[in-house]
Amino acid sequence: MTATLPTTPSADMVTAAAAPRRRGGGWRWAVLAVLGLYFLVPIAASVWFSIRSNGELTARFYTGVPTAPGFAEAFGRSLLLAALTVVLSLLLMLPTMVLVDLRLPRLRATVELLTLLPLMLPPIALVVGVRSVLAWAPDYFYGTPLAEAFFALQEPALPWILVLVYVVLAMPFVYRALDAGIRSVDLRTLTETARNLGASWPRVLLGVVLPVLRTAVLNAAFLTVALVLGEFTIASILGFQTFPTWIVEISGSQPQLSVSVSVLSLLVTWGLLLLISTLDRRRAGKDTP
Repeated sequence: MTATLPTTPSADMVTAAAAPRRRGGGWRWAVLAVLGLYFLVPIAASVWFSIRSNGELTARFYTGVPTAPGFAEAFGRSLLLAALTVVLSLLLMLPTMVLVDLRLPRLRATVELLTLLPLMLPPIALVVGVRSVLAWAPDYFYGTPLAEAFFALQEPALPWILVLVYVVLAMPFVYRALDAGIRSVDLRTLTETARNLGASWPRVLLGVVLPVLRTAVLNAAFLTVALVLGEFTIASILGFQTFPTWIVEISGSQPQLSVSVSVLSLLVTWGLLLLISTLDRRRAGKDTP
């Protein structure tokens, strides 16, 4: 009998196998370069437009943002709306998804379908329906607690109706972020262990589920904040001044200031995204034995 000895690949074979990978890597870098230019060129043009005044370079449109008329009020209102939307979205979606994952797995497809409905319904149709209801209800229930509730929802200082609409719009993004986190951990074992040790369900949610799903919760919160800070159509149609509507309002009289604010908001959004990515990498490094 003759034994077949394993053969060692020669240098030519290794070089030939690596050549297609190098060519593929070149195409990937070319695609990334084109995409980078697609995003960076408009931003660079916006920055160049915002730092030029009467043929000179100036930073006064950036340094003057905090003192611009109406900026503090509009930005503060949008931040408050974003915070309330994040809290309500997590209070609604996190217990629901934990319950579905632990007790009602057959309803996962149904919950996913319901959370996708805001993507299938155009926002313009949603806001027109909301405005019609807000205009119709006081006429029929004037002088009743229901009418007072509708008036409270439309308080200009804090329009709760925007919070409720934003919660609906954020559901698809919150669901996807939380679902990815729940699927990556053994939530059933963790919760059953905590329950066997005597923890109540609120304690389990706050002390076990939230720390384990910290990155998923941060991703959901980031997507919600980005949605609220960038949403213009619904706030404009309902007649409320938020950060995006304020930018559009000043664009006619102070175009360079509006571009400066837009660039700064984009940089803040990128900074938040990088912060979440950094926290995620640190957590992954700590979890690795």
